[in-house]
Amino acid sequence: MSLIVAQPPRPVATPCIKVCVVDGASSLCLGCYRTLSEIAGWSRLSDDERAVIMSELPARRDRIDPALRGT
Repeated sequence: MSLIVAQPPRPVATPCIKVCVVDGASSLCLGCYRTLSEIAGWSRLSDDERAVIMSELPARRDRIDPALRGT
């Protein structure tokens, strides 16, 4: 008789910092710089797809009005 041990779910890497406010002009979250569709589908993306988006996030910061970023 073999015993099957269930593995706990692997955590999904996320840039979320729990500041969930979307800027209307850029359509980006002010906390993580993802779009609503990226946020909604995040858990269904592959690790590679998430890595591509995460690599783009720093450049997206400049699309948000500095007054909204608190800078």
